[in-house]
Amino acid sequence: MCIKIITDSACDLPKDIIEKLDIELMPILVYVDEQEYKDTVNINPKFLYENMKKGSSTKTAQLSIPDLKEVFSKYAKAKQSCIYIAFSSGLSGTYQTSLLVKQEILEKYPDFDLDIIDTKCASLGFGLVVYKAAQLAKEGKSKQEILEVLDFYCNHMEHIFTVDDLEYLFRGGRVSRASAVIGSMLNIKPILNVEDGKLVPLEKVRGKKKLLKRMVEIIGERGVDLDKQLIGICHADDEPNAIKIKELLKEKYNCNSFLINLMGCTIGAHSGPGTMSIYFLNEKSPY
Repeated sequence: MCIKIITDSACDLPKDIIEKLDIELMPILVYVDEQEYKDTVNINPKFLYENMKKGSSTKTAQLSIPDLKEVFSKYAKAKQSCIYIAFSSGLSGTYQTSLLVKQEILEKYPDFDLDIIDTKCASLGFGLVVYKAAQLAKEGKSKQEILEVLDFYCNHMEHIFTVDDLEYLFRGGRVSRASAVIGSMLNIKPILNVEDGKLVPLEKVRGKKKLLKRMVEIIGERGVDLDKQLIGICHADDEPNAIKIKELLKEKYNCNSFLINLMGCTIGAHSGPGTMSIYFLNEKSPY
């Protein structure tokens, strides 16, 4: 029996990959003007971004205990060996909650074989980790083999991203009101990264043209064997610039393998429309 890969909707993987690799996807709760939705179930990114542009308030909540119990219990009863690959613990409480739920499930099903992984990754960076694990599971690799690869990917996944409007990061408590106002007035765009699972600012650039160019330069400075790996590009309703970055990466680093997707509601609710992100490994993969 293949190892079952379980994850949550912050991974931003395309639906066809989720279905093809039989990944169990748990929806994170998203709120638009206090109305509750389940990400990927009854809300889509287009709806979210249209409402954010109109001024709607948005927020998210971690996976609920009942939802985690339901999924874990289903596989415990089936005696299915599982790996739950979780959204970064530095950005969500889902990982910690899943550990508590696991202990409760083990009281009833002591033989349940479940490993829980804190990716310390987000969005499609998180998604690339899940994608690799699911591919290996589909190939029939052992749990130990999959866990070794997961450890490498979680520790070497780079996240280079920017937001179009600092107001959304202010609402989420990521920047100060002064930074958001001044940034908007001066057309200053931040370049950020995720380090040890948390949001970290790298640089500030003035103007979109310079911003994209500098992001591509940073990818070259941090990436290794870019022409031999799958590059993830995720955008919040800005496909033209996602394609532009793809072409720049092809031209500058001979990259030829890309996974481009629309940023989902879990991440988009905090970063806002116009967010652009690129994901890649900073060390040569032995796998």
